[in-house]
Amino acid sequence: MAKNVYQKPSPETQSEALKIARATQRPGQTKEQTKLIAQGIEKGIALYKKQQKEKARELSRKLKRASSQQQSSAEPEDQEITERIVYRQHWLPWLLLALSWLGWGAYFFVSQGQ
Repeated sequence: MAKNVYQKPSPETQSEALKIARATQRPGQTKEQTKLIAQGIEKGIALYKKQQKEKARELSRKLKRASSQQQSSAEPEDQEITERIVYRQHWLPWLLLALSWLGWGAYFFVSQGQ
């Protein structure tokens, strides 16, 4: 089981909480009530900071996992990929070339015969 260890808020957090409590103080409110409100604000700030730290840790873990998966998946792909370039040409240009040769050959053959 996890222990809940309460850490005393920093002096900056305490002074910030007291400023907020005094700023929202109602007329007729006692100093004790203001202190209690300040303590509640301190706890809220501490909880917020704790949540932000947890989010940052989780994000860091996710980024670390993603980068390690990316590295591990990138290495085998580099080894497995072999580029094979296949040039496929259409038959029409070859047909036209052969027909033009035959045409020129027939032209010269007929012109030589005359």
